[in-house]
Amino acid sequence: MEYIGDWMLHDMAETGSTNDEVKKLSANIRGQKVVISARSQTNGRGRRGRGWVSLDGNLFFSLGVENELKNLGALVFIASLSLWQTVRNLDPLLNVKLKWPNDVLVNDKKISGMLLEKGAGDYWVIGIGVNLKVAPLLVNTLYPAVSLAEAGINVERLDFLRSFIAEFDNYFNLWKTEGFEPIRREWLAHVKSLDEEILVRLEDEELEGIFRGVDEHGSLLLETSGRIRRIYAGDVFYPQRKQIVNE
Repeated sequence: MEYIGDWMLHDMAETGSTNDEVKKLSANIRGQKVVISARSQTNGRGRRGRGWVSLDGNLFFSLGVENELKNLGALVFIASLSLWQTVRNLDPLLNVKLKWPNDVLVNDKKISGMLLEKGAGDYWVIGIGVNLKVAPLLVNTLYPAVSLAEAGINVERLDFLRSFIAEFDNYFNLWKTEGFEPIRREWLAHVKSLDEEILVRLEDEELEGIFRGVDEHGSLLLETSGRIRRIYAGDVFYPQRKQIVNE
C-alpha cells in the first residue's frame, strides 16, 4: 500500500471488480480518499449492465470519494476530463476527444470505460478501465476500441494512474470551490461533434438531432424536431458509424 498525495492506493494482483473492493472498504473508513487498482480483473462491468473486457497490461482502477455535494453526476465529467488531460499530457498532438456521458476517444476510437456507483455512507465509487497496451476486439458494439500503445504511447500502469490522480484532484477541487459550471465549460471545449448531428440511442427509441451541449446537471441537450430535448441516459454515436451498430 502507498499514498498518492492524500489518496490511499492499494494495487492488487487480481480481483473480481475494483469497484466492489472499494465498496467493501468504504464501509470501514471515513474521510479517506482511496484508489484500488488491479493487474487482473475477472468480473469488470460497465454502464447499463455491460461487461468490461479486462486484458493484461491495461489499467483497471476505482476511486472512492466521500462527498455530500449535489449533482454527483458531475463526478463522471470530472473523471472524463482528468483522463483527457492525462492522455494529452503524454502527447499534446494526439487527437483526443470526449463523448457524452463519460467516454474518451483517441483517433475517434474508445480508449476507456467508466462506471459510477454508490458506496457506503457518503462514499461514491468511480470505476475506470483504460486500454493502455491492447484494445479488446469487440463485436456488436457502439464504438470500436483502441489502446494507447496503438496510438504510439507507451506508459506503465501506475505512472498513468499517478498522473490521473493529480488531474482528478485539480478538477475535483475546482468543482468543490466553483461548482459545475467551469467543469461543464471545459468539458464542452473538448467534446466531439458539438453543434453537429448525432444519434442518441435510448432504451426504447433512437433520436437524431443536433448536439447542443449539456445543461447544469450534465444532461445532453439534443435539438430535434424544432425543440431542445434533455437526455438523461443513453448512448451517443455518429451518423457515419450508424451502419456498424448491430445490437
